[in-house]
Amino acid sequence: MIHVRAPATTANLGAGFDCAGAALELWNELELGEDGGGADSGHLAVRAFSRLASPDGFRFTFTERIPRARGLGSSAATIALGLVAAAAVAGRAADAEELLALGLDLEGHPDNLAAALAGGVCLTWEGRIMRIADDAPGVPIAVVPREQVETHAARAALPETIPHQDAVFSVARAALLGAAVASGSTELFAAAADDRLHEPYRAPQAPVLAAVRERLPDGALAATLSGSGPTVIVWARREAAATCTAELTERFPDADVLQLSISPTGAGQL
Repeated sequence: MIHVRAPATTANLGAGFDCAGAALELWNELELGEDGGGADSGHLAVRAFSRLASPDGFRFTFTERIPRARGLGSSAATIALGLVAAAAVAGRAADAEELLALGLDLEGHPDNLAAALAGGVCLTWEGRIMRIADDAPGVPIAVVPREQVETHAARAALPETIPHQDAVFSVARAALLGAAVASGSTELFAAAADDRLHEPYRAPQAPVLAAVRERLPDGALAATLSGSGPTVIVWARREAAATCTAELTERFPDADVLQLSISPTGAGQL
């Protein structure tokens, strides 16, 4: 039996639209048995598996902990599970970039899938992945609403063009983001968390973002929309993570509040 796992992810991290992502310590799992009566060929993990090996004769058993359609990379984790399991079956030591290329058209956007495969905090561009840190300058606390947001609907809300001054604003924050994560600077990380490229247009479908930013908990560095939303990540100073989590739990009783951590490892065998 082959047993693999893949992490949840939070993408964009503010201004790092479609290029920045981080793996989170929240895992989906796949157990692959050899006594299956035929796999569901339409399942996303099975489709990913088929890129490297035939799924015929295998039994796919999933354990899902990542909320679906909440902006925490559930589809990327599912694809990563299929790719890593198939690589194990095929006896291939495929690296994260090779697996990204195989699965990218199934996911559509590289930021979640790159982080799910490589772990840590990653930047991705033109099929390349660069892990810039094992951790982030703040502790990620996920505020997960019960409502779902489909990625294609959230992307449809984005305009074709934005004002030049907004582009400059987001480019500056994206540069700060890379510097903040690479250096571990909480000061730069807090300054980098704003965005005018995608968050303002997705905010109507993610009202928690405005509510959190209106009054950040004491000890919080920043809040970012996780992927397409509606989940919001509140980034807390390490010494304040527990109190931030408690405050957010009290303020948002209709949401699941999860104090997480960055996973330094990506998808792989157990």
